[in-house]
Amino acid sequence: MRLSATTVTVLKLGTAQTLAWASTYYLCAILAAPMARDLGLDTATVFAALSMGLLVTGILGPRAGRAIDTLGGKPVLALSNALFAAGLVLLGNAHSVYGLFAAWLVIGIGMAGGLYEAAFAALVRIYGTDSRNAITGITLLAGFASTVGWPLTAALEHWLGWRGACFVWAALHGVIALPLNLSLPNCQASAGVQTGAANAPAQETRPPVQWRTAALLGLVFAITWFVSTAMAAHLPTLLAASGVSVAMAVTAGALIGPAQVLGRLTEFSVLRHIHPLWSARLASALHPIGATVLALVGAPATFVFAVLHGSGNGIMTIAKGTLPLALFGPQGYGERQGVLMLPARLAQALAPWLFGLCITRWGAGALWISAGLGMLASAALWLLGSHADADQRTDSTADAASPEGTP
Repeated sequence: MRLSATTVTVLKLGTAQTLAWASTYYLCAILAAPMARDLGLDTATVFAALSMGLLVTGILGPRAGRAIDTLGGKPVLALSNALFAAGLVLLGNAHSVYGLFAAWLVIGIGMAGGLYEAAFAALVRIYGTDSRNAITGITLLAGFASTVGWPLTAALEHWLGWRGACFVWAALHGVIALPLNLSLPNCQASAGVQTGAANAPAQETRPPVQWRTAALLGLVFAITWFVSTAMAAHLPTLLAASGVSVAMAVTAGALIGPAQVLGRLTEFSVLRHIHPLWSARLASALHPIGATVLALVGAPATFVFAVLHGSGNGIMTIAKGTLPLALFGPQGYGERQGVLMLPARLAQALAPWLFGLCITRWGAGALWISAGLGMLASAALWLLGSHADADQRTDSTADAASPEGTP
């Protein structure tokens, strides 16, 4: 059976994204302890270097998005592979805290143009408003980044040491990810498919800034990334504080990955027929429901919480790509995505530390913090519809009153 051009693109970009996430964001979960021992540091310092890299990623995200809007995704994604490889080589050669932070600085620059936001922007440059299914396909594949990356990194560390593991990941970027990204279609190649951009009226070449809608969307993304990162960093500790056994906590943690894939499959098969705003509203409600049930019921609700949290996180990952496209259109998508994700990257960098303080002070009561944040995000999404309509009416009035808005 011959695969469609879109499917081939999704397979290429999804594979490259899996490698990118596994060798950067998920790396410290396995290598932080051996790095710290070898460098004479504590593991908190290693994670601080990762947080610094995430801050750099957030700051540079709008610039990377602007570059994709201008040049297309291929050159930016390919450059990210070169930066990943260089940063991982630096990391493998680090012998002090300065070398550690320098390596994560380079990796952070690469992440600005090499993770989901860049991949989504690259797809929008190719397919325009028809990008939703392709974005979902990318997240389905890259959703296995930790499933594949953690065991592989652990095996490499066992065979070659943590430095050797970094060198192998660097080589994989050059041998696999870079050729895959370089083989992506040019943005002009699918102009016929790019319905949103090709058929846009002249006055939409430079979309108006819809500040209220953008502010609410930025708040939603910041909250959901904070909660997601906090759970990824502290889930075993949080479950233990809730009276869950170690074995059950490990099993619950293992359920989150498949639950994320389940959520993305649901988006691909069912939710794609509705507006992304409704998908996002559903996704934002799942963590608060699961956290409330776990806080009230305790250990027996552990698996319910894991499935609800993972499913919501999986759907929301897609919504972060499709919702801005639906609300603002394809023009200037890359830069706008970088701006919208800047608060999310900052929240992500701070989440392990801040939520750790919450657990230290309140124990299982920290679940009410994450549930409350989730309800705030859900409320913002319900406000988003009315604010988006108000912004659209305001922008339409402004266009009608200006010479550029005249047909």
